[in-house]
Amino acid sequence: METRQSGHAGKPERAPRDVRVDVAIIGAGPSGAVAAALLRRCGHSVRVIERQHFPRFSIGESLLPQSMAYLEAAGMLPAVVEAGFQFKNGAYFVRGDETSSFDFRDKHSAGWGTTYQVERAVFDKLLIDSAAAQGAEVYFGEQVVAMHPGSSPSLEVTTEQGASYRVDARFVLDASGFGRVLPRLLDLETPSRMPSRTALFSHVRDGLPAGSTDRNKIGVLIHPVNPHVWYWMIPLSEGRSSVGVVADSAFLDVSEGEREAKLRELIRAEPTLCRLIGDAPFVMPVRTIGGYSANVERLYGPGFALLGNAGEFLDPVFSSGVTIALRSAAMASSVLDRQLRGEAIDWQADYEEPLRKGINTFRAFVERWYTGELQDIIFYSEKTPAIRRMISSVLAGYAWDETNPFVAEPVRRLNMLHEFCAS
Repeated sequence: METRQSGHAGKPERAPRDVRVDVAIIGAGPSGAVAAALLRRCGHSVRVIERQHFPRFSIGESLLPQSMAYLEAAGMLPAVVEAGFQFKNGAYFVRGDETSSFDFRDKHSAGWGTTYQVERAVFDKLLIDSAAAQGAEVYFGEQVVAMHPGSSPSLEVTTEQGASYRVDARFVLDASGFGRVLPRLLDLETPSRMPSRTALFSHVRDGLPAGSTDRNKIGVLIHPVNPHVWYWMIPLSEGRSSVGVVADSAFLDVSEGEREAKLRELIRAEPTLCRLIGDAPFVMPVRTIGGYSANVERLYGPGFALLGNAGEFLDPVFSSGVTIALRSAAMASSVLDRQLRGEAIDWQADYEEPLRKGINTFRAFVERWYTGELQDIIFYSEKTPAIRRMISSVLAGYAWDETNPFVAEPVRRLNMLHEFCAS
């Protein structure tokens, strides 16, 4: 088997040549890795083409329990469990003197109630290594520069050495995340309904004594003056925490040299975060990502489908990104396996519509977080146990479980609940 920077150390570089596979996957992140493993388990040949080299830093460190089912189906769960990541069982919210906590094990939907908070460099490499161990060919340092859609799609690929070759496939999955390869190459992008926001973040050596905070939960904290500005605190393993702030882009419009001072100033402005993090040293440069909300006119086309962030990304507030990515990988792989076996497939009815249903559930929650309605619901102290479990299920990632009224009719149910909480 030809290998070029494919994770198989010690093998020589060879001149590239055109290849033919059942499925070509653009991107080796979580959605690409899970799709590759699932398709290999169905017996299909898979080539993954990744522009970067792993391990590499990525944001999106707090998983949701729903994700665990997809990792289990892809044969990746033992490696994830044994990796030593920080255990996670819920989320807590802080607004001034108000607090509210959700235990994801106490939820409406059946399924996993716990998961992990992960350093993505380690997590992502673990997943793609697992896909490779299951027979997927993975090529790092290679970039897709053109795509020819159709019943027999093909990709034009360049290597870091300047060589080029063609991949002919029966189908292409775009798992390129924020790189959004096919939306750019095929002009699929459409304006997002989400306002332009920016995140400013880093990792700290938190040094927190036992009992000072619940390390098994992600913390979501609201700015004491501006309710549209919120913070995350994600405890990681080995005494580290990921800490960041999200706001309208203009609020965080600072130069690269000002990022660290700005993040430190904002941490000190929120009393709980100041107590927990305060002057804890940053252990990596303060980073920023902005304009991340994205959408496309459709999630599929002739010979291709889009997974995860390559199709749509909403907002980081409820950590839905990886869950949507893995859900899309599992759904697309199932549909594609049927197509490759000769079944007639309707990608609109079998993939786009059901996937968008869950995305729109998350969207309803995100939009009402920023208008303040969901914040009022979260901090309302007299929620019934049944309502609390329904909200907890969505926060745990079960945004496709239509036995939950807040999934079946998220907009109407949230609006009704807010009216009740505000009365």
